[in-house]
Amino acid sequence: MKSLLAVSSGIDRINEMIGRAVAWLIFVAVLISAGNAIVRKVFNTSSNSWLELQWYLFGAAFLLAAAYTLKQNEHVRIDIVYGLWSRRTQHWIDLFGHVMFLMPFVTLMIWYFVPWVSRSYASGEVSTNAGGLIIWPAKGLLLIGFTQLWFQGLSEIIKKIAVMRGVIEDPNPFVSSHAAAEAEGEALKEELSK
Repeated sequence: MKSLLAVSSGIDRINEMIGRAVAWLIFVAVLISAGNAIVRKVFNTSSNSWLELQWYLFGAAFLLAAAYTLKQNEHVRIDIVYGLWSRRTQHWIDLFGHVMFLMPFVTLMIWYFVPWVSRSYASGEVSTNAGGLIIWPAKGLLLIGFTQLWFQGLSEIIKKIAVMRGVIEDPNPFVSSHAAAEAEGEALKEELSK
C-alpha cells in the first residue's frame, strides 16, 4: 500500500501543479477577448483565429483542470442524499462511483480519442472558418485532459482504499454545503469585525 500511496501522491502533485497553472489560461483568454473586441470596434476588423484561440484557451483550462477538481473533491454531487449516510458509507459510494462509472467512462473516451486525435494530426486538420486555426491541438487537449482524469481517478481509488483501511487520514473530510456556508459566514463576520 505504501508504494501505491507514493504513486498517488505523485499523481496528485502533477495534477495540482497543472490545475493551478491552467487557471492563468482564463486570464489570457480574457485579455485576448478584450483585445479582439477593442480591435473589432475601433478598427472594424476581426479574425476568426483570435476567436478560436479564446475557445481553445477556455477549453484547455476546463479540460486540464478537471483532474485537479477531482483531486480537490469539488465535483458536483448531491449533498442532501450523500450527507444522510455515515462517512464510511460515503467512502464506499465514492469508491463504487470511481470504479464502476468514472474509470470505465474515462478509459472509453481515451480509447476513442487516440485514433481521432491521430487522424486529425496526420491530416493537418484545419478549422472550416476562414482564417481559422489548426484543430488537432484542441482535440489533443481532450486526450490529455481525459488521460489526466484517468490518472487522478486511479489516485482517488488508491486513497479511498487507504482511508477505508485506516492507513491514512481522510484527505477530504465531508462537509455539507450547509456547514460550509455557515463556516464561510462566520469567517466573513470575523473579518468584518476587525
